[in-house]
Amino acid sequence: MGGAVVEEGPTGVKAPDGGWGWAILWGCFVITGFSYAFPKAVSVFFKELIREFGIGYSDTAWISSILLAMLYGTGPLCSVCVNRFGCRPVMFAGGLLASLGMVSASFCGSIIQLYLTTGVITGLGLALNFQPSLIMLNRYFNKRRPVANGLAAAGSPVFLCALSPLGQVLQDHYGWRGGFLILGGLLLNCCVCAALMRPLEAPQLGSGSGPGPQRPSRRLLDLSVFRDRGFVIYALAASIMVLGLFVPPVFVVSYAKDLGVPDTQAAFLLTILGFIDIFARPTAGFITGLKKVRPYSAYLFSFAMFFNGVTDLTGSTASDYGGLVVFCIFFGISYGMVGALQFEVLMAIVGTQKFSSAIGLVLLLEAIAVLVGPPSGGKLLDATHVYQYVFVLAGAEVLASSLVLVLGNFLCIGKRPEAATEEEHHKPPEDVRVDSREVEQFLKTEPEKNGEVVHTPETSV
Repeated sequence: MGGAVVEEGPTGVKAPDGGWGWAILWGCFVITGFSYAFPKAVSVFFKELIREFGIGYSDTAWISSILLAMLYGTGPLCSVCVNRFGCRPVMFAGGLLASLGMVSASFCGSIIQLYLTTGVITGLGLALNFQPSLIMLNRYFNKRRPVANGLAAAGSPVFLCALSPLGQVLQDHYGWRGGFLILGGLLLNCCVCAALMRPLEAPQLGSGSGPGPQRPSRRLLDLSVFRDRGFVIYALAASIMVLGLFVPPVFVVSYAKDLGVPDTQAAFLLTILGFIDIFARPTAGFITGLKKVRPYSAYLFSFAMFFNGVTDLTGSTASDYGGLVVFCIFFGISYGMVGALQFEVLMAIVGTQKFSSAIGLVLLLEAIAVLVGPPSGGKLLDATHVYQYVFVLAGAEVLASSLVLVLGNFLCIGKRPEAATEEEHHKPPEDVRVDSREVEQFLKTEPEKNGEVVHTPETSV
């Protein structure tokens, strides 16, 4: 895509793993909560919209679909903006857009106008906040990054548990127009989070010490990540996973009602799932951050997907409310593990410098799967009228993604005992101090010069 651009993290600046990083983490927690919970929270207004505009439920459901499509599908655009202008200005603009979309929606007179305001404008604003916040989190945390990712990811279930009841209260007191207006005001908090995203600064050197670390020149969208086999395997596995990952939460309430469960108890299933998810994400991040576990984070991510797929398959055998409660508990655990690990593994694969481009490309690929997954489950349900088949299909898709990841990881790493033995004979003396960034750069660039590809558990999928 060309061009040297602004980069907020100068080369050689060590991630603080604390300090102002905790403020960055709080901002990322809030942004993640708004980004993932908002498309689901606005669904509480759908009945009012159906009544006012005389439309069907499928028409209103497009609002949430467009929101999600914008959140995922504008990934490359967000990458270009971040690489060109930096994280903080992009997030400021995104916060204003997200708020403007909801405020404008409160004055809409047709469902098409709602698609444009709530769907496109607010969705774009949330996307411009979500991706830069993850990039800043990656820059501020290294050793504690898995824990930071887990805590930030917990924003999604926390905000979902808060925004859905809040939306219902706002609708009861102010109607859907007043509710949209107030939610638009709440989204201005994204601008507050943007203010927290202070760029890392190079250390000040004395006058005779020469110039400080220089900011590297970068392309607006670095497509060279597709040369990394680890990234390609991750992107393929993530796209397959998303086909089935979001299907069970969409259909579990209807599944319970089909079994004769009262509406209130059926809706409580999502509360159980969300409550378990809140604790599963930080716990998964903490476990991944352990010294002996972190090099194998890709395998742990693959296990999380396998666990989620098996949970879907066993959930299809539930014949009463108790069985669905057990399903939601285990689904919440596995879903939280996936949510906490997905971006941590991507960061470990591509590194800090290419993460802004890599996440944008991955989200674009996942956007296609997000638009295909739940509708395909609905088509299967319309054709068979059997909810069990929907859960089996979702489980099979997530299981397939785990197999793609673990087999691709194994084949990328391979077994090279001779190389390992030779490496031991060429260990540097203990008194020689080697900078960790130089080692990382050597691992990523030097093998390519020699015409061979070497992967480590930390940098391969």
